[in-house]
Amino acid sequence: MKRLLEYINSKVLIKIASLKTASVFTKIIAGVLTSKAIAIFIGAEGLALIGNLRNFVSAFQTISILGFYNGAVKYIAAFKEDSIRLSKTISTTFYFGFIATILVSLLIYFNAHTINNLIFPFYGNYAYVIRIFAIVLPFYALNMFSFSIMNGFSKYKILIVINIIGQILGLSITLLLIYQKKIEGALISVVIAESLIFLITLVGIINRRSLIGYIQLKQVSINVFKKLSSYSIMALFSAVILPIVAIAIRSYIIEHVSYKDAGFWEAMTRISKYYLMLVNTLMALYILPRFSEINNSREFRKEVFSFYKTIIPIFALGLLLIYLFKSLIVTLVFSTEFEPVEDLFLWQLLGDFFKVMSIVIAYQFLAKKMFWHYIITEAFLVIITYTTSIYFIKIYGVEGAVIGHLVSYIMYYGVILLIFGSSLFGVDERKFDD
Repeated sequence: MKRLLEYINSKVLIKIASLKTASVFTKIIAGVLTSKAIAIFIGAEGLALIGNLRNFVSAFQTISILGFYNGAVKYIAAFKEDSIRLSKTISTTFYFGFIATILVSLLIYFNAHTINNLIFPFYGNYAYVIRIFAIVLPFYALNMFSFSIMNGFSKYKILIVINIIGQILGLSITLLLIYQKKIEGALISVVIAESLIFLITLVGIINRRSLIGYIQLKQVSINVFKKLSSYSIMALFSAVILPIVAIAIRSYIIEHVSYKDAGFWEAMTRISKYYLMLVNTLMALYILPRFSEINNSREFRKEVFSFYKTIIPIFALGLLLIYLFKSLIVTLVFSTEFEPVEDLFLWQLLGDFFKVMSIVIAYQFLAKKMFWHYIITEAFLVIITYTTSIYFIKIYGVEGAVIGHLVSYIMYYGVILLIFGSSLFGVDERKFDD
């Protein structure tokens, strides 16, 4: 607890905390206002469509950059004083990412009708929206490439400012499109929002024009690519498989229950995402770097239980308040049409509680690059999430999706405890490999 409090009050965090907090709250406010606009102008059925498209876009954005972002940030930060190795890292990231993005864009563009039938089952033809996504995807890739460079050079302030401005710009365009074109406008906003941020990021690129000279085809390195690949596979697995599973579950609800109920489930997951942003931000800022520093089980155990003692009770109280005021929250974020969402809160909140409890420990997979542990546990979570959700949907309708969410994270937490049992509850002080 002492170390956590020291960190929260440290100079490094103070410098970026206000901006980071502003960025998170801007994102939450933008999401709430977008949800409200969708509820007013489109309704629950439209929200289901938007959810499927958003999951598709998220998955293929990660595929387009090969999941390189975290690895690129790490190695750019490590080699920023070594011009040759820095050039190899930047060049390899750029050229491999460029080729992957073009191939993914072409694949999406020429298979737009097939994709439309998969993510918009039994509804209208929005293949043109998917083609728009294919056209703007390279701009998203360039934006993430630029972000990785700025992040690697610790340009946190400009990154956060760009995110805030990008959220405001995206919100403005989204609200305008929804107002003018209803469901079509909402779908278009989903596929162009992230790419639009590149217009703002250009300012950051112009300020660091000297870095362009580091991008050289002759500096592309297979060895660098291999180093990036472990980060790439881990990022791709979670960022691609989980959205695909979400599409599969939502499509099952659409086919076997109704479009409106699929929209209610999407509404619940949106509310969940908003409050989890705050916890996820804290974990990313503190837990991951702290676990990276730890080299023995005693310190690891101390940090985990410190988090459990300080943050988890606050989080649990927050979840209780959300449950007590669920009716007000649904009305404020959406509309009275979404009142059935209130029936989904209990299971979703309980599932999110176990999710946070397990993810705190599971960050050790990333901190210590426990590749196979990460892949196997994520695969287990994906399979259990899908199977339990489908099983309970058959019995309880849309409520079964959130029951499946709870059951899957209880089981996932059990697996995590089994893996780290000796480190958390053992008496020995085991050393960790970096």
